[in-house]
Amino acid sequence: MFDTDLLSILLPALVAGILVLSTHVLLGQQVLKRGIIFIDLAIAQVAALGAIVAHLNHDIEHLAFSHVWMPALFALAGAGFIAWLSKRMADELEAIIGCFYVLAAVTAMLMLSNDPHGAEMLKQLMSGQILWVNWSQLILPTVVSICILGLIYCKPALLDGSGFYIMFALVITLSVELVGVYLVFSTLILPALAVNKHKMKHKLPAAYLIGLVGYISGLLISASFDLPSGAAIVATLAISTILFRLLFGNTILTFKR
Repeated sequence: MFDTDLLSILLPALVAGILVLSTHVLLGQQVLKRGIIFIDLAIAQVAALGAIVAHLNHDIEHLAFSHVWMPALFALAGAGFIAWLSKRMADELEAIIGCFYVLAAVTAMLMLSNDPHGAEMLKQLMSGQILWVNWSQLILPTVVSICILGLIYCKPALLDGSGFYIMFALVITLSVELVGVYLVFSTLILPALAVNKHKMKHKLPAAYLIGLVGYISGLLISASFDLPSGAAIVATLAISTILFRLLFGNTILTFKR
């Protein structure tokens, strides 16, 4: 029998996944191109840190949309810092970004160490709760995603300049709230990595398809076996990426005699 209750849960979650994919696949390819793999983890963690600050400060917490603009401010500040570093310490940028991520992560842990709900909030920020996303939560991400995609379509050169960091910070902020830090990183890197070495003409549609397969299968597995949705989707995205590289890629390992 067709389960309408399950469909009512899966549909908003799938739309959330599609929204995240719509911008992250494009930005992920740029991340690989620039060689700054840890930037998504770092900015996502800094955005999460902003959410924690808003949660712990009751004056800020009661302000309208503080759960959106506070993480956005932190993410923009983090992106600005990395953009500044990229012009002055390019040869060490990846290492510094990795350290930046670790520092933000341990700061979040220290700030929540005495909060009775700290462990649960940290888990939600890291793993996300995509399976419980509702339609009202998708309004702002939809508007922002359309605007970002429109900007990229009209001015593709924005991806090559400093504007990349601003767009990156904005989409990461909204994505962390929807799907969590781990899934943000996986969505940015895995579909882009799947097609990175492929010589096909239509790499971008293939990357979107890989991401979509990962999200759909992950959501179905999560709902069917009562597994954490974020972790399940990360796993299926990874499997989709590996299978694509093995079946269609040019990177199958060969051994010299």
